[in-house]
Amino acid sequence: MAKPNKQRLIAAALEARTKAVAPYSNFQVGAALLTTGGEIIGGANVESVSFGLTCCAERIALFKALTERKKSFSAIAVVAALADGPTPCGACRQLLAEYAPNAVVWLADANHPDRVREFTVRELLPHAFSAFRQNSD
Repeated sequence: MAKPNKQRLIAAALEARTKAVAPYSNFQVGAALLTTGGEIIGGANVESVSFGLTCCAERIALFKALTERKKSFSAIAVVAALADGPTPCGACRQLLAEYAPNAVVWLADANHPDRVREFTVRELLPHAFSAFRQNSD
């Protein structure tokens, strides 16, 4: 299993951030997801004028990884120009809880990438919805 390298993953998230498509808010977010095999998959937020259709950087990175058949993740870094770094939204937390439950989460301000907050996915979403069960009447 690849040992997460915080600085390397933050740098990849900063690079991914340059690809953000944020014409309405100009709030650019980058994410970098690390597989347990050592591969880094980047993602950036993509906005829509219909804000509900906007997709976060974390989900873009996760969806790219999943559709490339990557299934095991050890860390994710998320950066934006925001004091203390951006925290994942509820939808991102839920998807991380489903597909990367053991990942370390690093959050950094793009203007001060050396200041990193660290969480586990479970700390961000302690009681995640984790199973789909249908009632059998």
